[in-house]
Amino acid sequence: MCKKITIIGGGPVGCLLAVYLAKRGHSISIFERRPDMRANSLGAGRSINVALSDRGLRGLEAAGIIEDILSVAIPMHGRMMHAVDGTESYLAYGKDGQAINSVSRGGINKALIECADAFENVHITFNHKCTHVDLPTATAHFEDMQHGSEIVVEADSIIATDGAYSAVREVMQKTDRFNYQQYYIEHGYKELHIPPAEDGSFKLEKNALHIWPRKQYMMIALPNMDGSFTCTLFFPFEGNPSFASLQSDADIMQFFSEQFPDAMAMMPTLLEDYKANPTSSLVTVRVFPWAFKDKVLLMGDSAHAIVPFFGQGMNAGFEDCRVFGEMLDAHGSDDWTELFHNYEIARKPNGDAIAELALNNFIEMRDLVADPEFLRRKKAERILSDMFPESFHTAYSMVTFNHMPYAEALKRGKMNEFIIDSMLEIPNILNADPELHRDELKKLIDAYELRVKAS
Repeated sequence: MCKKITIIGGGPVGCLLAVYLAKRGHSISIFERRPDMRANSLGAGRSINVALSDRGLRGLEAAGIIEDILSVAIPMHGRMMHAVDGTESYLAYGKDGQAINSVSRGGINKALIECADAFENVHITFNHKCTHVDLPTATAHFEDMQHGSEIVVEADSIIATDGAYSAVREVMQKTDRFNYQQYYIEHGYKELHIPPAEDGSFKLEKNALHIWPRKQYMMIALPNMDGSFTCTLFFPFEGNPSFASLQSDADIMQFFSEQFPDAMAMMPTLLEDYKANPTSSLVTVRVFPWAFKDKVLLMGDSAHAIVPFFGQGMNAGFEDCRVFGEMLDAHGSDDWTELFHNYEIARKPNGDAIAELALNNFIEMRDLVADPEFLRRKKAERILSDMFPESFHTAYSMVTFNHMPYAEALKRGKMNEFIIDSMLEIPNILNADPELHRDELKKLIDAYELRVKAS
């Protein structure tokens, strides 16, 4: 039976979900509080570039726009680390040809709006803010932000894709036995800019994600199609140094000249960008349940907002859409209470796992990538991955170049650490020919594989 569904939130996840549902014959109404970004360049919101990887691409298959997206994406094959003295070191993400893709979040959103809008059974309304939801009746109230009037929309079901500060989730939080946790890290972020060279070329290596790790903070840069880089400073709110401590123009310039001298030389508008661009916070959200009977379902950031340090926020949301579509096809009944419940049970452990992985990766990016012991362990990891490609996968590859559930990737990643510990106990293992120890290393992997299965 075809249903009337209200999707609250017209970001990338909401629009992709609309495509999945529209293709199955349901009547979809999307409500978005922002203006139509196709006509308003300011509608894209804050614009940390996103790293689109295999999970997100697989989710996009249903929309049929993968080629369009990849045509304006730049593959990043690894991390380029920048030391204070300007020394650069490179660490590949995966095997030859594997890459994550630097793309504009706004660009993907616009493409998905166009894709959803092309369906006759999808109607998109912009400039409408959700003010209340009546859960038992799947009735949503919206304020027209241009005219101040209110509309009330009834539906069979509401699916909330309205982000980390979801208005729908706020209503669900008032229901009995609803668990909610939010956690802000001590760092915020500010977007900065490296323009292209005068001839339009890239000032840094084009096909890499650039990182300036500085222990308690870091800066990253992702390439754009016009030859520029979008830089993001992840920096404590308080302390010294911090956003709070850098107040004067002289303080700002001195800090960058001391900590990021190579980047500063490429940032002619650094001071203007630092002062004009907002400082934003970073939150992790964990909730349960995600559903209220067959009436309301949380999806994407509204159910599992995460910090951006594994580049998986949007990828996880797109995977939500794909998994929901597959479960909808396999469900075989009109009982959406069961469908919603099965979906939340299937996805909740993976939402928790990628939240933990993302927080852990922040520590790796800012603290460890320049640490000799970390690089030693990475070398060991690469040896195992190259020798046993079918049985040993790095934590990064399991998350980024695989469709293994996040919860499984987290568990196996922790087990990898024990394998590497045992490997490094073999004398001179990193300097000798590892093939000499193939049998010994294979026994290590097999032993821990049994532990994974047992757990």
